[in-house]
Amino acid sequence: MSDSTNRRKFDHIHIIQSDAETDRNKDYFDAIHLSHRALPELDLQSIDPSSTFLGKRLSLPLVISSMTGGDHQVLRTINKNLAIAAEATGVAMAVGSQRVMFTHPAARSSFQLRQFAPATVLLANLGAVQLNYGFGETQAREAIDVLEADGIYFHLNPLQEAIQPEGNTNFSGLAAKLAEQKKRLSRPILLKEVGAGFSPADAEIALRHGLDLIDIAGSGGTSWSRIEHARHEESMENSAGLLFQDWGIPTPLALRQLASYKNRLTLIASGGIRSGLDMVKAIILGATLCGVARPFLGPAMESADRVIQEIERFRREFIIALFLLGARNAEAIHHHQELIINAPFPVTEK
Repeated sequence: MSDSTNRRKFDHIHIIQSDAETDRNKDYFDAIHLSHRALPELDLQSIDPSSTFLGKRLSLPLVISSMTGGDHQVLRTINKNLAIAAEATGVAMAVGSQRVMFTHPAARSSFQLRQFAPATVLLANLGAVQLNYGFGETQAREAIDVLEADGIYFHLNPLQEAIQPEGNTNFSGLAAKLAEQKKRLSRPILLKEVGAGFSPADAEIALRHGLDLIDIAGSGGTSWSRIEHARHEESMENSAGLLFQDWGIPTPLALRQLASYKNRLTLIASGGIRSGLDMVKAIILGATLCGVARPFLGPAMESADRVIQEIERFRREFIIALFLLGARNAEAIHHHQELIINAPFPVTEK
């Protein structure tokens, strides 16, 4: 039994921690300016940042995005601390790809997190492309059951797989297979890119197959292309990892392009969200929930308390931004693009 998948999980964490440029830090949200209210006519203390997702109330429209899991104490510690923090603060959490637990059974314990997060939203995770490589309902159910998950991400990572020398690159016919999983599974399925964005063409395919929960995961944050380059730096053929390190649709632009689907898609915005203000901008552009990963990774290697501190930073920034917009809650800004006074792309809906 090969442990290459498990080793890759640990390599990813090491590379992210050692190479600051894997965070592309494009700050695409900074170019969006919002309408300030000098007379918000609100008490800051009355702002309600809570939201509902998959039938559960969250204290903040935030999901700790997929990061890791595997047979290594560092990976177990990260996931445990993230789960404890998610429960303590009332935010959602998604785990990293669970494919590893099928090649390395000892990795299962890193995904047994319901004991640490008994009430909040937990999302399982498998690579969609694995449906073309022998995975199906059995593995999806097992991924859900181990986590006792409220839903499951099927992540879409064609760029990452293309860069990996060992990548699985047959993405043909996946939409129909994902639709079949939706029919068979007892939990909602969500499609998730991993850092290159989701286009209107993708949205059309998803909707034709009854798939309407999408994490767009645009570019501007962590580059998995660069990470895979670092894993095989000595290989000349892997120079493509650097060439494509900034490939993709920036997260705010991906949201803008999908604005016309607001009554048909539920969108999660992730990819380069680094503050509560970025979250507010994403919700104005149509996101229901915002995903954040990298800012929580370092803290999770220290303690759950450090993760909680970082989540509370996001909460404070989110509440202040709502207050300065004169908005009592997140619902008051959702899809209200008239709050944008300047952006590097058109914001008036057709």
